[in-house]
Amino acid sequence: MKRIMSISDLGKNDIDVAGGKGANLGELVSAGFNVPPGFVLTTAAYDYFLDTSKIAERIKDVLADLDANSESSLQDASARIREFFDQYEIPNDLKDQILVSFKAMFKGKKQGLVAVRSSATAEDLPTASFAGQQDTYLNVGSPEELLEKVRKCWSSLYTPRAISYRVTKGFEHSKVKLAVVVQKMINSEISGIMFTVDPNSEMPHIIIEAGYGLGEALVGGKVTPDTYVVDKFHDKILNKRISKQSWKLIRGAHGDCDKADVPEEMRSIQKMGDEQILALGEIGRNIEAHYNRPMDIEWCIEEKIIYVVQARPVTTLSSNGFKPSNKTAQDHGLTKSAKVMVKGMGASPGAAGGPVRHVSEEMNLEVVKSGDIMVTTMTSPDMVPAMTRAAAIVTDEGGMTCHAAIVARELGIPCIVGASGASELLKEGTMITVDGTMGVVYDGIAEKKESKLAPTVAIGHATPITGTKVLVNLAIPQKAEEVSKLPVQGVGLMRIEFLFTSYIQEHPCALIEKGESNFLVDKLADGIAMVARAFYPRPVILRTSDFKTNEYRGMKGGDKYEPHEENPMIGWRGCSRYVSDSYREAFKLELKAIKKVREEMGLKNLHVMLPFVRTIDELKKISAMMTDVGLERNLDFKLYLMAEIPCNIFMAEEFAEWCDGFSIGSNDLTQLTMGADRDSDVLGKMGYFDERNDAIKRAIKFLIDAAHRKGRTVSICGQAPSVYPEFTEFLVKAGIDSISLNPDTVVNTLNVIASAEQRILLEAARKNFQ
Repeated sequence: MKRIMSISDLGKNDIDVAGGKGANLGELVSAGFNVPPGFVLTTAAYDYFLDTSKIAERIKDVLADLDANSESSLQDASARIREFFDQYEIPNDLKDQILVSFKAMFKGKKQGLVAVRSSATAEDLPTASFAGQQDTYLNVGSPEELLEKVRKCWSSLYTPRAISYRVTKGFEHSKVKLAVVVQKMINSEISGIMFTVDPNSEMPHIIIEAGYGLGEALVGGKVTPDTYVVDKFHDKILNKRISKQSWKLIRGAHGDCDKADVPEEMRSIQKMGDEQILALGEIGRNIEAHYNRPMDIEWCIEEKIIYVVQARPVTTLSSNGFKPSNKTAQDHGLTKSAKVMVKGMGASPGAAGGPVRHVSEEMNLEVVKSGDIMVTTMTSPDMVPAMTRAAAIVTDEGGMTCHAAIVARELGIPCIVGASGASELLKEGTMITVDGTMGVVYDGIAEKKESKLAPTVAIGHATPITGTKVLVNLAIPQKAEEVSKLPVQGVGLMRIEFLFTSYIQEHPCALIEKGESNFLVDKLADGIAMVARAFYPRPVILRTSDFKTNEYRGMKGGDKYEPHEENPMIGWRGCSRYVSDSYREAFKLELKAIKKVREEMGLKNLHVMLPFVRTIDELKKISAMMTDVGLERNLDFKLYLMAEIPCNIFMAEEFAEWCDGFSIGSNDLTQLTMGADRDSDVLGKMGYFDERNDAIKRAIKFLIDAAHRKGRTVSICGQAPSVYPEFTEFLVKAGIDSISLNPDTVVNTLNVIASAEQRILLEAARKNFQ
């Protein structure tokens, strides 16, 4: 085996020769990706050094006495082994080969700087990333420094963190060898990491994290990056999270790296342009296609040129046998009144409780005991032994692709990153619960709660499985946790009106005039999040406000803003209100609350439904308003329309162009089709207001057929299915996609739906038999 090889001569099957990093860089070059040039000291060079120095047996003896559970034992073993590497020079013939290759990199030009990077044979594998376990040295300029850093890389195979990680992952120390990658140094203006699948939810999105300067600050979690989410299949940016960055790592005047301030005007702006984001996403798609698996990619940009500096398989996917927990703190029994202490980005799912244990790099990590919640500014590779004992991890800085996130996902423990101020707010020894799914830290430890609704599911026989989705209607957020125990697939109708009447109790325009817009947004967001969190990851469809003028006028300050209408039921309500100059800004506050729940609280299971949509024109205007506040329809965010006006039925195919589905409001649809006031006792007793009327059933069937032709779904959230079993049977036979029910009727109606579906199958079988 050659002791030195060009990166371009290597491929993904050369891990035993070049280590995981070197092999994958060679594979990228051969596939035509833009990789900084360089060479690799192969594992043969590493073996040659061990043979000439005769230190292999001495290493083996030290490791034989190791107690991997003891921090002091790990530190002692590491120090002794690394001293062995420092005692011996690289053989002269190998030195000469290294320096010749180093000089050849610059082909007669002025000698530049290089990065010296460790590449172990047990890293960047499909089942273990070995993230940050061995050392990397940047901005290496002189031949003497290069030779020194090569030995440092070799010995970094035996840092405490690397020894501990191999023990945890079950790798035999003597079987792991180290190659060294020497590459031209890119003076990065912007750098970051890209996952070609969301590592937390496994959704088919490209996750890009970007920061100013050299990538070590971002990879190490020392800064919180921008996060961009790209639709893998439609070349579209789905979401952006812009983070403030006040400093960056730059090339030092004498090699290595220096910290530099980011100019004030650049600190809070988007790091990359949209075109760059999409171009990078395209590179990610192509790399994934080449490897035929989701990839974790490091990249950087210098003078607008994108370089790929590392690519490895994503190691924490269920397809690799990894089984993450998606349970939230509420699933673990935390009461709904628990105080939120800190919020950040959910980076590794699941929930766990325990005492806060503050950790810093200079501390003895043995202070972290099994079951502790590890809280730190950011983890480093040296903290891995302590991370293996922690029940959960919370960091002040970092993003989805930082060291803490990657290692926590591999360990299968909850992790929250980018939780600004966590180290100050979470006091030593405080008992907390970390919800890594939601990105929230709660005060206290979960206690088991009783549910009033859950037993009704268990009594009698097992809940039937139905092809028709069963959802639930919900108005009161405080009931969400209890209702979420029902055998439903989400919330088909969450009414926002209760939040206005109980949480806010004042007309939205009055609050805007008083300068209390943020109060309105925060209150709405808290109430909405209570429901979305209880049902996570099941979908929650929130219907935006549909008060009538008389109801709005009854709110505090409402007289000033509401007209008197003779018939408010068919007056200024729903979407006509949203597009009016006098109410537009108030509606935008609802949209901002929705955006806050989805983006800041991480509850991507929240979707929107618009009530009382009369025209396509108003729907276009509302879609533009949603775009203005950052809410756009995509694979993760659906827009539904209430179908409750006859025009929604007659023009279903036209409305379908602007939405993802319909939900039938049978009360208003019956009222407006039959010309019967839903509140009229006289007409009700005479039978005029009845959803079972043939006219209503024909309208519903017409809508279902039209929507399905356009590939849209149809649900129903009116009262009828909860009241009339025969109406439920009609809906199933008509082909409805889902039925949203009142909580107390879920179990009984499930049985009705199952029976109706079985009858349909039986009738079809009989026809085929005949």
